[in-house]
Amino acid sequence: MTQWTYLTDMDGVLVHEEHLVPGADKFLEELREHGNPFLVLTNNSIYTPRDLRARLLRSGLDVPEERIWTSALATAKFLHSQRPNGSAFVIGEAGLTTALHEAGYVLTDQDPDYVVLGETRTYSFTAITKAIRLIEGGAKFIATNPDSTGPSLEGVLPATGAIAALIEKATGRSPYFVGKPNPLMMRSALRTLGAHSESTVMIGDRMDTDVHSGIEAGLQTVLVLTGISTLESAERYPYRPTLVVDSIAELVGHTQDPFGTGLVSDGD
Repeated sequence: MTQWTYLTDMDGVLVHEEHLVPGADKFLEELREHGNPFLVLTNNSIYTPRDLRARLLRSGLDVPEERIWTSALATAKFLHSQRPNGSAFVIGEAGLTTALHEAGYVLTDQDPDYVVLGETRTYSFTAITKAIRLIEGGAKFIATNPDSTGPSLEGVLPATGAIAALIEKATGRSPYFVGKPNPLMMRSALRTLGAHSESTVMIGDRMDTDVHSGIEAGLQTVLVLTGISTLESAERYPYRPTLVVDSIAELVGHTQDPFGTGLVSDGD
């Protein structure tokens, strides 16, 4: 029997806001019991893996730092592969600046190789203006993820994709997005685990990022209905996940054979 590797999105799959999605703890326990490699993925670049581990612990999930993969880590890995020991002007939080520092990058506003845009709750007009001028001066434009909005308790917030659109409009330069739905995020996660696409499952709550990037990276995909996408909205896309389930709890007891006869897709 195939031993499956699991990549799972965080928000909307394992947690919702700050609350555990029922069954998520049992799902991760089952993966550990059977020795299935796994990574928890997030497009959010604000937090370091240590921060996210603490957040998940408060929700009741014990996920080691090395099992958390963010768009900030994927961006740092990508830039290191492109231009080792380069320099960047960064708009973002500790998750992104820490990842770039650890990749050997110098953060500067003096003739950087790259402008790197990430998530932050305090976008500065001054910093955005600086980024525009640096890009016009020849810096390459990188963004951690294309999400245009993010959730908060008060409602949606403008996110990286929205600010990237502002900078692109001002400069005429399109950013290279590293995070989902770019399959690069999936492939960097696979390399981190030493896993193969043929035996890897991507679990997510969004058709436009999680399922899209999973399919493009050659993975099996599972859509859960505890987050953004619904059965109705999923039907509007020209591609389908391998499996649709109400929540991750339905995979408990089926992690070793997720596409066997024991589970029937809600999409069928």
